[in-house]
Amino acid sequence: MSVVPIIVPVMSDSKTAAPAITDNRAEILRPRDAAQVAFAVTRAAREGRSLTVRSGGHGYWKPEPGGLTIDLRELDGIDVGEPSAQGRIVRIGAGALWGEVARALAPHGLGISSGDTASVGVAGLVVGGGIGVLVRDRGLAIDQLRAVQLVTADGRLLEVSEHEHGDLFWAIRGGGGNFGVVTRLDFEARELAGVVAGEFSTDGDQGEFLRAVRETLADAPHALTATYMDVPAMDPSAPAGARLGVVWAGTDQADAAVALAPLTALDGVRGSLAPQAYADVLLDMPHDPDDPGAPVLSVTGLYGQLDDALIDRLVAVRRAHPASAIFLRSLGGAFGEVAEEATAFPGRSATWFAMAIVFDLPGMLDDDTRTRVRTELAEIAEGRLAAYSNFTNPASITSTADFHTAPAWGRLRELKAQWDPQNLFTRNHNIAPGS
Repeated sequence: MSVVPIIVPVMSDSKTAAPAITDNRAEILRPRDAAQVAFAVTRAAREGRSLTVRSGGHGYWKPEPGGLTIDLRELDGIDVGEPSAQGRIVRIGAGALWGEVARALAPHGLGISSGDTASVGVAGLVVGGGIGVLVRDRGLAIDQLRAVQLVTADGRLLEVSEHEHGDLFWAIRGGGGNFGVVTRLDFEARELAGVVAGEFSTDGDQGEFLRAVRETLADAPHALTATYMDVPAMDPSAPAGARLGVVWAGTDQADAAVALAPLTALDGVRGSLAPQAYADVLLDMPHDPDDPGAPVLSVTGLYGQLDDALIDRLVAVRRAHPASAIFLRSLGGAFGEVAEEATAFPGRSATWFAMAIVFDLPGMLDDDTRTRVRTELAEIAEGRLAAYSNFTNPASITSTADFHTAPAWGRLRELKAQWDPQNLFTRNHNIAPGS
C-alpha cells in the first residue's frame, strides 16, 4: 500500500505543539537550518517515531506510515571560499544537488568528484563514499571532505573534522547515515577548467570489449575514468544497449585520445571525444523520491581485479535475462592512494566496481528463474573485497558488514553504541550498536 505523506512546517520552538497526525500518514519535515534539524531529530526520539533522512531522495528508504522524514532540500547553500593555505574550501548544504554544485563551481574553475547524477543530494552520496566519474583523478567524494556539521541522536549540533570528534569524522566517511544528520559539508575543491568526455561502443562480443577496456585502464593516467553500462530498453535512465563512457579530468583532448588509443584502435570500436563542462557530464535522471522503484535482484562489488571469470559472469547475466543491466566503473589512481584505515570505506586496493541487476517485476520471473538469478549473482559476488552501499538495494544484502572490512565493522559498531545507542538512525544500511 502506498503512503501518502503530508508536509508540515518544522516547529523549532519546543513549547509549540506539532500538528496532530490522526490518520497514520507519514510526516515530511523540511527544516530551514541546522537548529530545526536538531529539533526534528529530538522530536522523533521523544515521540518514538521512525526517522528517515533524505537529501536528494535517490535512496531506497521512503516515508512510512506514522514516521517522520527530514527532507533537507532547503539546506542547499553553496559558499565558495577564498584560496588559503588549507586549499579552496567550499561549504555546501546537505540538501544541495550535485548538478547545482558543479554549475556553481564552474565559474571559479573548480570541481569536486561527486558521483555521476545531477539530481543526487550531496549528503546522501557522501556518507556512502561517492564513486564518481572523476574517481581515478580525485578519489571518492569523501576524500575531498574536510569537515561536516552534524546533528547527533541526542540533538547536539557538532562541528566534526579530523581535529574535532575525529572518530565521528572517520565513521561518517563510508559508514552511511548511522551516526547523525549531516547538515553542511566542507570540501577542498581543486582546479577543474573542464573535462574531455565521450562514449564508445562496439557491435562485437562485449566480453572481449570489456577485456580491452580493462587492459586500456590498467596503465592509463589517473585523469581517465571509464564507466561501462549495458542496459535494457525498460531502463528510463539511459538508452538501451552497451556503451563505454569516459571522462578525462582536464581540457587536453589530445592527451585523452592518446590514453584511449589502445582501445579506440581496435576494429569495430566507434565513438568520439569532445571538451565539455563537468556539469554537463552528470546524468539527468528525473525521479520521484517517494517512488519505491522497480523490485530487483542485484549485487555490487569492489574488486581487486576485473578478471576474465568476473567479466564472463557479468556478460552472461546480461545475455540470459532481457530485463537486466550491468554497470562497471574503473577505480585505482587517486582512489587507491588513501590508506584503508583512514576512513570507514573499504577496498582501497580495488581497481574496478561492478554491479549486476535483474528486474523482478510481477510476472517477469518465476520461482525457478529467481533461484537461478540468485545463484548467478552470488557467483558474481565471489572474490569481491566488499559491497558498495550507495548502489545496494537493502533487500539484496545479507549483512551490513559486507560494506566494511572486519576491523572497520567492529569499530563502527562501537561508535554506534557511543553516539546512537538507541539506534534512532535505523532507516539505512543499519549498523546495530555493539562492542
